Amino acid sequence: MRSEKQLPCWEEKIKKELAYLEEISQKRELVSTAFAEQTWLMINGCRMLNLASNNYLGYAGDDRLKKAMVDAVHTYGAGATASRLIIGNHPLYEQAEQALADWKKAEAGLIINSGYNANLGIISTLLSRNDIIYSDKLNHASIVDGALLSRARHIRYRHNDLDHLEAFLKKAPIEARKLIVTDTVFSMDGDFAYLEDLVRLKERYNAILMTDEAHGSGIYGKNGEGYAGHLQLQNKIDIQMGTFSKALGSFGAYVVGKKWLIDYLKNRMRGFIYSTALPPAILGAIKTAIELVQQEPERRSLLQTHSEHFREELTYNGFNICGSRSQIVPIVIGENEKAMEFAARLQKEAIAAIAVRPPTVPENEARIRFTVTALHDKKELDWAVEKISIIGKEMGIIE
Repeated sequence: MRSEKQLPCWEEKIKKELAYLEEISQKRELVSTAFAEQTWLMINGCRMLNLASNNYLGYAGDDRLKKAMVDAVHTYGAGATASRLIIGNHPLYEQAEQALADWKKAEAGLIINSGYNANLGIISTLLSRNDIIYSDKLNHASIVDGALLSRARHIRYRHNDLDHLEAFLKKAPIEARKLIVTDTVFSMDGDFAYLEDLVRLKERYNAILMTDEAHGSGIYGKNGEGYAGHLQLQNKIDIQMGTFSKALGSFGAYVVGKKWLIDYLKNRMRGFIYSTALPPAILGAIKTAIELVQQEPERRSLLQTHSEHFREELTYNGFNICGSRSQIVPIVIGENEKAMEFAARLQKEAIAAIAVRPPTVPENEARIRFTVTALHDKKELDWAVEKISIIGKEMGIIE
């Protein structure tokens, strides 16, 4: 009787996959971090310059947001009681969403529990099997996952290659529902989408245009309303999504647009319908952050000054910064192992920055992703550039 080779059980398969991730330097670990909202943080008891935070404007540790959270807890309690459509829609939601719509100059807005949940829910609600989604190849993973969940045809065009996008649009059936979706500020390269051209293409081919302002909200525009606002295109973009968890120093996400769009999402978006409401403290912080970001343009100006200086210095020293034009400044290392070594050496020099590896970035494009904030000062950034450059030369990344 022929004996059959025994297949490994599910546990063994998973352990083998973990071992493989470790072998190719793609295994992730959680690290306990204290004071991450500040310019200098603590990792494993060591004080380091924080060049890894998304707290771009410094609001995450702001006393005014803390007070708003405490006041909300005293008034409404510590936690949410149910989903918003049942009994979780307390008055702070109405106040925060009105502030959101006014800030973004939109007919209506909806607060959603997270950026990932927002992209997943919006895209999978509006598109279905017979529709087409056109997504920039460097869009955030939540956009990709939303497209997959929708079961629509998902076409990824080359990064910021609008000729490539248009070639696909020309082939689409006229009757098909077509969604073009893009980050406005790309989270791993720090460059911008060509929004003016995307608006022209969406109008030419009768498509819907959706933007993700996760890394643009609070930073660009006269009142921090985002990159679309900076270009004065907000009225030409059908769906604007963004987050409160980065420049606005709080938590959660939003979508703004026409009132009928927001009404439809309230009625059809499963991630909204079946999620417990956010705690009142978070909504108090969101409302306060929306108010403060419009009142304090000097934070945006300071961030732009710091970011430009940091980019110029790294470029002058020979690093490839992926064409960054924002507060997100990567340096390309290449191999996973080298990127991990570079990050470890930075930590020894008291600099906290993250090695970003595939699948977040393409193979052989592992990088260190630096983020600049309004809380940094020029001396700190110059000191960091000096340390980064010494390591880069010693590792053969730059000459």
